[in-house]
Amino acid sequence: MRPHPSSLRSLWTVAALALVSAAAPLLPTAPAAAASYGTPTIKLSAGYLSGAVGASGDPVVTATVAQSGASASDLTVAASKTSKSSVAGTGDVQVTGAGGTRTVAVTAHAQGYTDLTLKVTGLGGKTATATLHYAASPAVQHSADARYLTGASDASAAVDAGNGYLLVANDEDNTLRLYEGSSSGAPVRSWDLSSALGADKEVDIEGGTRIGNTVYWTGSLGNNKDGEYKPARNTVFTTTLSGSGAATSVTFGTAGHRLRDDLVAWDQANGNRYGFAHATADGQTPKQVDGLNVEGLEFAPGSTTTAYLGFRAPLVPPQEGGKALLVPVTNMDQVVRGTKATFGTPIELDLGGLSVRDLRRGDQGQYLILAGSWAAEDNSAPYALYTWDGVAGHQPVKALDLPTADAGGWESIVTTPDLSVPGGRVQLITDDGSADLYGDGTEAKDLSHPEWQKSRTTWFTLN
Repeated sequence: MRPHPSSLRSLWTVAALALVSAAAPLLPTAPAAAASYGTPTIKLSAGYLSGAVGASGDPVVTATVAQSGASASDLTVAASKTSKSSVAGTGDVQVTGAGGTRTVAVTAHAQGYTDLTLKVTGLGGKTATATLHYAASPAVQHSADARYLTGASDASAAVDAGNGYLLVANDEDNTLRLYEGSSSGAPVRSWDLSSALGADKEVDIEGGTRIGNTVYWTGSLGNNKDGEYKPARNTVFTTTLSGSGAATSVTFGTAGHRLRDDLVAWDQANGNRYGFAHATADGQTPKQVDGLNVEGLEFAPGSTTTAYLGFRAPLVPPQEGGKALLVPVTNMDQVVRGTKATFGTPIELDLGGLSVRDLRRGDQGQYLILAGSWAAEDNSAPYALYTWDGVAGHQPVKALDLPTADAGGWESIVTTPDLSVPGGRVQLITDDGSADLYGDGTEAKDLSHPEWQKSRTTWFTLN
């Protein structure tokens, strides 16, 4: 039986269409309409960032980006505008990484401030922006060996927390901050001890030293800058460390609040040789050549009970060219528990007319003394490092003159190398609280954003 002609025509039509379809090239699937993509988002880990001209490894921020309907890897992030290109231009912003998190770094060219606009561009041509408020401090000497510790500007004492990490005190608050010492940036952890200390004002922490897992800290013990007695400053206390490096944890130990009074009574009983009663009288400020201002704390050779208090003031005698003063506290392990202090024979050191800003005993029992002016808040006066064997009657030897042209004052010794081996490296920290870091006349301690507050840590080689 022969098929009907109309059936044949239908079969030929179907076959022809199949052939055309097979021969035709495959066309790409049309993209979704742009309207199906949401507006991208960009969020910065911090809206404020600081850097320094010529610095290595400045702090960075992270940018988290996203767009509904698109993969984060399809988004691009770049700087699109700057309010002051002389400080940092759009080409000075480096964005690295892929996916939803990008790292934003800025290279500074000049001191000052600029607002940087960061733009994320998503699919469908849609964009969003965020503003990064950037501040740049000037170049410093030894910049390749310098890093910046942000979040506070008045670093005043520090101890080694292991694995390159530093536990740093600040004399404008009662918070201990843990930093990774080889890179610039914010603290990785912090502990506010105000409640544990029962302090509603700053203790004015100026010295610290570590014995095993116990860290001893001392306040300045003097009046405040207005010549007023503030009880919180008459404090010595301990903290206990557990773990090390990034895993370091801090717990409060004990505190004593009578060392200043015991020092005054001891000096009066010995003929007022150092004038502590006068120096602590109402109206007397601590940063005078005859003031009372403790800035160093370290234990005596081979001891875990006798500690040296290093004085920024007074000099002995209290005049230009006077000697630096150390007073041994022979029961410091008990003084931090509130026991009355007992004292050994005071030690007077010739530091070329400078006073003690910090001292540190190394693992080999050698001492390194950071010497500076009793008066200067910055580097307008000489600073130097001295080595000492810790023996009363033996005088220190100058090891290094420190640079004095940069902002901030040298304040703390973190680590002391084996001083018998040439080429040892020592890590120091500045107190930048009184420095005008960004050229607008504002002291760093008064800056409104902690990301702009910073101290500087620098490594020096001892010959």
